[in-house]
Amino acid sequence: MTTTQLENSQWQTYFDQLARISRKQQVYIEAIGLGIGSQTESEWLPLIGITFDPKNDLLEVATERVDHLVRHPTRIQVQYEADGLHNVEVIDAEGNQQIIRLREPLKLPEG
Repeated sequence: MTTTQLENSQWQTYFDQLARISRKQQVYIEAIGLGIGSQTESEWLPLIGITFDPKNDLLEVATERVDHLVRHPTRIQVQYEADGLHNVEVIDAEGNQQIIRLREPLKLPEG
């Protein structure tokens, strides 16, 4: 698996592109941190979209039943294999890790 850290300047464009092609995708969201332990936020719910709002410094993962918000992300990494995108990992300002797992790998367009 290849892990790539996205530059802050790429976040909005990357997730705008992801939102256009992630229809019918299901996600599993987990939050992990010293103060919160390990918490499952959603188990394989249909994804509506993932967006980054630079004005409010907010990453939103919207599913049919859960709206998971990551305020003030400090690092975003994406994990790929040959068949496509598998996971998005986000570290927030408090050091908590948010893991968004895709049920099916997602092929992103080149470039």
